[in-house]
Parts: sequence; C-alpha cells; structure tokens
Amino acid sequence: MLKFQNKVALITGSGTGIGMTVAKKFVENGASVIILGRRKEPLEDTSKTLNQIINEKQTNGFVKIFSGVDVSDEKAVTEMFNTLQNENINVDIVVNNAGVSGPVTCFAHAPLDDFRSTIDIHLTGTFWTSVQALKVMKEGGKIITISTFFAEERPLEQRPYRFRGPYTASQGAKNRLVEAMSWELTEKGIVSIGTNPGPVHSDRIYKTVYPKAASEFLRVSGFEGLSPSEVEVANKEIVGLLGEDEQTIKDGIKSAAEKLGKQESALTNLLNKVQSIAEKIQKNTSTMIPDQQFLSQDQVATTVLTLVDDEQSKILNGKIIPGDRVFYPVKSHIRASVPKTEKNNFEGITCVITNNDSNDALQKATELKSMLEERGAKVVDNGNESNTLFVHITGDVPEFSKLTELTRNEWDGLVNKFINTPAQISQNAMETFVPGGSDDPRLFKESYGRIVIVGPALPAGKKVGGHARAKSEVFRGALRPFATTVNQELSDVLKSNVRMFVVLPGTVDGKEPSNENLIDTINYLVTKEAGASSEVIFCPDESR
Repeated sequence: MLKFQNKVALITGSGTGIGMTVAKKFVENGASVIILGRRKEPLEDTSKTLNQIINEKQTNGFVKIFSGVDVSDEKAVTEMFNTLQNENINVDIVVNNAGVSGPVTCFAHAPLDDFRSTIDIHLTGTFWTSVQALKVMKEGGKIITISTFFAEERPLEQRPYRFRGPYTASQGAKNRLVEAMSWELTEKGIVSIGTNPGPVHSDRIYKTVYPKAASEFLRVSGFEGLSPSEVEVANKEIVGLLGEDEQTIKDGIKSAAEKLGKQESALTNLLNKVQSIAEKIQKNTSTMIPDQQFLSQDQVATTVLTLVDDEQSKILNGKIIPGDRVFYPVKSHIRASVPKTEKNNFEGITCVITNNDSNDALQKATELKSMLEERGAKVVDNGNESNTLFVHITGDVPEFSKLTELTRNEWDGLVNKFINTPAQISQNAMETFVPGGSDDPRLFKESYGRIVIVGPALPAGKKVGGHARAKSEVFRGALRPFATTVNQELSDVLKSNVRMFVVLPGTVDGKEPSNENLIDTINYLVTKEAGASSEVIFCPDESR
C-alpha cells in the first residue's frame, strides 16, 4: 500500500509549477488530489497527467478540479469548501502554495492596488483557505504553507528583497501566521508547518522576477539617454521576448521600435542589458547557496511530503522549515536599546501624525502630539513639502480568542490596519518628500524625510502566553521585512536620505510600553546618524 493511499490532498495554485509538481508527488504516493487555480486550461492538462498516474498505479484515487478559484476571492474559496463539505469529501492535507510575484519595482513606484493584491493572494489567501479547510478536516490533518527565505529572520537581522516590498510583507506575516495557527489548531489535532525552500527553478523566476528586477535597475539608473519613463515603457514591450528564438526577438524589437518611435538598435541594446543583469542576479543568488544549486520543483514537492509524515509533522508543528539553506549576508536591522541623544532634535521640525482611529491608537497619537509640541515640533494635520516627519500609529492588535475564528471582514480589517494603511501612508509621505519621485527616481537623490510606523505592541501583563504573542507577531512580522526592503531601496538604490522606520513597542515579558522610550526613539530617528545606519526596526522597550 502506498504511503498516502486513501488520503486527500488539496493544493492551491496547482495548475502549473511547484503546485502541479506537489500534486503529482502526492498522486504517485497513492493520494487523491484537489487542484485549483485561476486558469482552467492548465488545471485540465494537469488533471490528465494526474489521472494517468492514478491509472498506472491503480490507486483508486481521484482528481477533482476547481477552476476559476483565486485564493484571494472570499466567495470562491468559501463555495469550494462548501461543495466539498456537501459531497462528504474529507481533506487530510492542505498545501498553501498559490502566489504571485507582485509588483517588481521600488515601493515608491509600486501601484497600491498591486500592493494590496499581492497581500490578498499570499497572506489572506493562505489565511482564508486554511480557515475554510477546517470544515472538511479531521484530527490528524496537516496544513503546509510554502513561504520564502527572503522574509525569514536570524537574530537581529532581516532579509530585504529589493523591489519586492509587498511580497516580503506578505511572506513575513505568513511565516508568523503558520506559528499562530499551530497554537490554535492543537485542540483539533491539526498541524501547521511552513517551509521556506529557498530559490527554486521555475519559469516565474527566469521569465518574470529576474527580468523585471533588471528592468527596474535600468529604470532607476538610466540607459543610453532614455528617461526613466521611457525605459519602463520600452521594457514592458520587449522583456517578454527573452528566451524566444532569434527571429521572434528580431520581429518583436522591430514592432516595438515602430510603436514607440525608437531605434531598433537602442531597444536591442536595452534587451541585452536586461538579460545580462537578470543573469547576474541569478548568479549572485546561487553563490549564497552551499552547492550553488537552486532546488528543483521535485525537491520542493519531496520536502512537502516529508513534512506531512505523521511522525515528522508532530515534531515540526509550528516550525518554518528549512529556515537557512541560503546564506544571505546582510547587516543587522533590528535593535533594542536606542542610542542616547542628549540633543533635542525636534526644534524646527514639522510633523504629521496619523492613526487608525481605534481608541488606543487615538490616545497614543494625542499623547505623542503633546510630547512633540513640548519639545518644539510643529504638529500639523496635512502633509506638504515642508514636512520632515510623518508618524503613523497602527494601534495594537485587538483582543479576540483566535485568528482562525475571525470572520473574513474582521481579518480584512486587521490586514488593512496593520499592513495596507501603513503602506499607503508611507507612499503618500514619500510623494510629499519627493514630488514626482514615483515616476522619476532621480529626484530621490539626496532628498530628506522621515517616516516612522509605530506598530502593534506585544501584549502586556504578568501572564502573557505564547499564543497571545503569536497573534500580534503576525502583523509585526509583516512590518519588519517590509521596512527593511523599502529602506534598502531608499538608501542603496535611490541614494536618498528618506527613511522609513518601524518602532515596535512592548516586551516579550509583558511590560507596559513607555511613551518616553517612544519619543526618545523618534528623537534619534530624525538624526543623520539614524539615516546612515542599517538598523531600521526598533524595539525601544526591550532592554536586551
């Protein structure tokens, strides 16, 4: 009898790529599979392959397709699991695999609709799929979530992924969601495990992510006298030609040149440069891996099957595996104690304070406004070119029993509060500091500005349990890699003195956050010293 005989596995995003390979691996080991995705044709092709394997191995398994299911679509996901429930189909294993590359560009230039869409698919899609799956899961079930090594933390360190701000925010939160769900599903006997497999051979990397990253480098740095906007428009026309045969590339270049009114030679040179940079990115990434080899999709699928082994899953419940196959050398980004700054740096500064209208955030904003004005800052309601400081207060994660018991509206409210709104405020502030900088990155050079996001505090109290901390860490976990990524873009790519800092109040042992520590931290963050440092995430109430 094959290992997963009589088991049912549901894999999101399973029409192509890693998801398809995971489905094949389960079927080869006797399982029935439920495959789903947005496009019907790839799912039908995959179904034919899977059914062929089932027939060859005579496992009596089945393949069920749900096409047109975008995991970010509440109704589609809910109806899918309602259908399974009505048909009395029990799901033993859920693999959260669906994902998109999202906008591959500097955050200052990223459309906010694309930002939200990336969060919706990666984070909310994982959350809602997992919650709805509980309708058809029993004791012994496993939820495996595929994330990324780029958001994974080492002590006092984050892994920035330039041009991928929304991606890192969603992945950081997703890792912490895996941990929080492991607390909440224990009483149901359901295991939650994450895997960060590192770079994987896939069309998405070679045909989308790396070329788009190369295109963004050229938009920022310029190419043969073209303006940033011209580089962007040209790349949208020609980058899709990479990997095609010589004649297709030649015809595509000619068509693009006629459409854009540019010389064919200029577009040919631009495409060659994009390819060269993309290959360099790939090579640099491979040098961070001990054997310098990206994983195959089959190896990732094998990892997933290993994690759902009954004995292994009990040991690994709540873990993110593997965390550090990739050695990604970065400077530290997180610090606790804030450097002492005797000088009052608020004199002459104009500050905008925003909050999310919750009672705790409003109270914090009022208190902070008073403290800033006492120290000589001018606090105004609306931003303009003279502002040098924006402070946004998210407020704390509200009290509720379990994340997995939240309604979709309640969850969406939390995501907006702690991820989407801080992103919007930050992008608005950047436009205030550097008008027009979104479309012309050259304007960012040597510009100055400070954005401080005061994130949710860790829960306070004498007996704070791990579950309570895990819930708040889901959203703190989004802000950390997001801030690190955005600041690498601002400092290393755009060569600006604009910075976005994240301040995370509270302590792991439940001490009350201090407004004095917060104001001292902001007093330091407006200095040139803070802007020159790689440390952009501050936990001012921690003493370690």
